[in-house]
Amino acid sequence: MTPLPAGRFAVGHHHRIGDGWLTGTTVVLCPPGTVGGADQRGGAPGTRETDLLDPRNLVDSVDAVVLSGGSAYGLEAATGVVHWLAERGRGWPVTRDDPSLVVPIVPGAVIFDLDRGRWGHRPDAEFGRLACEAAREVGQDTPPARGTVGAGTGASVGGLKGGVGWATGRVADVEVAALAVVNGVGSAVDPLTGGLYADLDHRYRTPARDELSRLPKRPHRPLNTTIGVVLTDARLTKAQCQKVAGIAQDGLARGVRPAHTMFDGDTVFTLASGHVEVGEVWAFDRLLEAAADMFAFAVRDAVVSASSAGGLQCYRDLFPSAGIAGPSS
Repeated sequence: MTPLPAGRFAVGHHHRIGDGWLTGTTVVLCPPGTVGGADQRGGAPGTRETDLLDPRNLVDSVDAVVLSGGSAYGLEAATGVVHWLAERGRGWPVTRDDPSLVVPIVPGAVIFDLDRGRWGHRPDAEFGRLACEAAREVGQDTPPARGTVGAGTGASVGGLKGGVGWATGRVADVEVAALAVVNGVGSAVDPLTGGLYADLDHRYRTPARDELSRLPKRPHRPLNTTIGVVLTDARLTKAQCQKVAGIAQDGLARGVRPAHTMFDGDTVFTLASGHVEVGEVWAFDRLLEAAADMFAFAVRDAVVSASSAGGLQCYRDLFPSAGIAGPSS
């Protein structure tokens, strides 16, 4: 039986590509006692159990977060995660008399990718279960698989291939990481320069002028949505987690323009494992700043890590002069 993470977060992907398939599911498994929050923006959300994360409500811990393709159908992937966790005794205790009676707390969000594969080919409960089986602990030196994987398999952004991105950093003793599934109606690329909006530290070269003609026109797609998770080992309350998720949305808006449209359901979760004390409010403010930066970097990583699929060209193929290699893991 695949074990649950003991002290760190674990990320797992499952996807299918080919024979009419271009979609997948990503799961973040939480160490015991993880506190969560969420922030949803845009006019077309597809979410599950986000009300539980409201600071006014009872439940104070999260067992996993599910990110999936498949639009509303893809929310079924969470069912597989719930059963996988229940088999391992993880969840909210129903009674004091029998600790085996639990209800796993599994919020989730989905992207719209139904027009990227054959209709009816979308994630189900088995996708969630298999993503759990594939989960591995992640950290600064152990990133998850990125690019055209998991929930990012069928993602697109402004007519280019989207995907899963990852970024991590530290604020004093606190680790802050972001996992983004980039699937926006807006664009991640400045049409005047070919540069990435989220390339805040100018890591990549400006593409050659003759490559700009390859940039596709932004298609009129019905629905999209960028979703993701901020992960931290800080000890935070539910209200603080909600605040972190909201500030991380600002990082999303740096990397995809426009963001939070009526055709996006942009949703960001925050998960705090509680291993490191944050301290005074100025330290929490620095954590907020890092959350926005890490989410912007994760958006950038998703775009540069993606590989062409399903008729969608990736940034690296369109702009080879930018000097971007594929993902290293």
